[in-house]
Amino acid sequence: MTTYDFISGNKRKTALLMAVFAAFVLAIGWFLDRVYDTGGAAVIIAGGYSVVSGLVSYYAGDRMALAMSGARPVNVEDAPRLVHTIENLCIASGTPLPKIHIIPDPAINAFATGRDPEHASIAVTTGALEKLDNGELEGVLAHELSHIRNYDIRLMTVVIVLVGTVAMLSQIFFRFGRWGGRSRDRRGGDGGLLLLIGAVLLIFAPLIAQLIKLAVSRRREYLADASGALLTRFPDGLASALRKIQVENQPLQNRSAATAHLYIANPYSGSAFADLFSTHPPIEKRITALEKMGRA
Repeated sequence: MTTYDFISGNKRKTALLMAVFAAFVLAIGWFLDRVYDTGGAAVIIAGGYSVVSGLVSYYAGDRMALAMSGARPVNVEDAPRLVHTIENLCIASGTPLPKIHIIPDPAINAFATGRDPEHASIAVTTGALEKLDNGELEGVLAHELSHIRNYDIRLMTVVIVLVGTVAMLSQIFFRFGRWGGRSRDRRGGDGGLLLLIGAVLLIFAPLIAQLIKLAVSRRREYLADASGALLTRFPDGLASALRKIQVENQPLQNRSAATAHLYIANPYSGSAFADLFSTHPPIEKRITALEKMGRA
């Protein structure tokens, strides 16, 4: 599979994910309509909600991710080393210059977000700037630029909002159930069965959403590692950066399960929830793959 095939696949998967999400929300609306006899209002509301959520995830998901991470925008006067490194990589790769942000956190980490290369952002922790040498920092930034070039950022950014929305819908559903309503079950209909099916779907929805995040993240990390190494022609730089992250084993102070899959390394590393929220392949395997590229 070529890089162009992978990019096309990412675009198709983004559209498919949004379509499946819309169908899922409409199904919830249909269940609520059947159970509480809303006269079709629940379906209409669910349809409107799915459209709004899809648009928000596509056009504002990146801003939400940056806000959740505590990132602040910087320019060349604020962080000349960071900005110049990204500028050089963009020139070498023919990639539009993304917006650049810094996350005030001592852990070594970074992520890219946005809907396409023309509307992308890169955020890097202060820990990465302080603890990585030039070759290591370049390797990390090349990895993030590869996510941008491969359109990984669109798929992974959309996932943030949609996964969060599914979790929120599960809470709304049970609150709605407690409020009651004109249930068909009270009239001897099939409301009880429908309510049970809808409840089961919503109980497992957050777990399914987490599995989706795992599926869309791990393979992309390997590809971004390889693409970044090809861009810098120095696989050892990124391998060394990952090794420092592994040795330090420090979680981000301001971390969220919703955005964990965006980072170059699991932001929960070193915490009790590291395995539970792991959206990344083992660092040892990533380092091994990069070292093989360096010897090739």
